[in-house]
Amino acid sequence: MYYKDHSPPHFHAEYNEYSITVEIETGVVEGRFPKRALSAILEWLDIHRNVLKTDWQLAIDRKPFNKIEPLE
Repeated sequence: MYYKDHSPPHFHAEYNEYSITVEIETGVVEGRFPKRALSAILEWLDIHRNVLKTDWQLAIDRKPFNKIEPLE
């Protein structure tokens, strides 16, 4: 996530030369990712959707984000 980013609430992910944007509420993906990496990102989204929504509001308020654990 970036401060002062545009709506709808989303986050950015990178993997090697690939880059995507993922809407938090819907899981809609813009961009391209390898299938296995995309699957991991969407699983991570499902696990952390609520804290991502909170972090989006923190970004709007220009406050520090919560730390979100990676997938193991």
